[in-house]
Amino acid sequence: MSEVRAEILNVAFPNTAAARIIINAPASKIFNLLADARAHSSFDGSETIRKSLSAPSRLFLGAKFSMAMNIKIPYRITNTVVAFEENKKITWCHLMKWTWSYELQELGNGQVQVTEIFDASSVPGYAAWWLRKTESLARNPKWMAKSLVRLKAICEA
Repeated sequence: MSEVRAEILNVAFPNTAAARIIINAPASKIFNLLADARAHSSFDGSETIRKSLSAPSRLFLGAKFSMAMNIKIPYRITNTVVAFEENKKITWCHLMKWTWSYELQELGNGQVQVTEIFDASSVPGYAAWWLRKTESLARNPKWMAKSLVRLKAICEA
């Protein structure tokens, strides 16, 4: 049996990364997991999410949720959902102004293409400094691919 891998996409925009995978599960099942901030650590390929500190039972447009994180140092971050299309797209951002998005596209035959996108293309200077300091831009594509593989395993189980 071959190893399951996500595709790291070539992105033409600076400070942006994306990865994609095909998941054999209903879009609603995948989206429900993405819309549950308490579940994010279960598929986090970066292993930087420690746990959800506060979140509604299901995210929605404008929802805020806080996470305990650790990238070089422990910290907590509050995110706000800035885009929400049921079973299609969810995006959140925080004070550094970059966004994390998951876009779902049904392909038929029970398959859903899931694309994760990190976009820091228009962040303020202090955020760009943090990205360089933590080397996140160099690691994000691999972390995202690992997250998608984990998401696939959970959703197909």
